[in-house]
Parts: sequence; structure tokens; C-alpha cells
Amino acid sequence: MSSKVERQKRKALLLSQIQQQRLDLTSTRRDWLEVTRAYDRGWNTLLSLRSWILVGSSIMAVRTIRHPNMLVRWAKRGFSVWSAWRLVKATIRQQQLRG
Repeated sequence: MSSKVERQKRKALLLSQIQQQRLDLTSTRRDWLEVTRAYDRGWNTLLSLRSWILVGSSIMAVRTIRHPNMLVRWAKRGFSVWSAWRLVKATIRQQQLRG
């Protein structure tokens, strides 16, 4: 009889551990969803704009074929903006390290 009682105690212990693990997982899931909420919202926004991005890229493709210099001009501008952004970011980071 003692082995049956021990098994029941062991079963009760395991069931309580499982319940605690489920509660921990629920809590961790809630925390994770809270942390990633901004990324999820951005991703959903991007997915909702997917059809408009497709239309815009099609229009840009047609315009690029008709006016190839425009693509080069915008590529240079984009590269300039990107380089300026990196420079500003590096300068701000450097100033924060000094201060």
C-alpha cells in the first residue's frame, strides 16, 4: 500500500509543478507580448500597406524605364541621406560617451 500512496504523492507533486510551470509560461508570454507590441504593430502596418507598396514599386519601375537618370539621382540622394544619418548617429553616440 505504501507504494500506491507514494505514487499518489508523487503524482500530486508533479501536477502542482506542471500547474506552476503553466502559470510561469502565461506570465512570461504576457511580458513577451508587452515588450514586442511595438514591433508587432509595425509589422501589421507594413502588411496592411503591402498592396500600396506593390503599386508604388510598379509605378517607379515604369518611371525608371522611361527616365533612367531619375533613378540615379534618387539613389545618390538616398545614399547621401543615409550617410548623413550615420554621421549624426555616430556623433551623438560619441558625445554621449564623453559626457
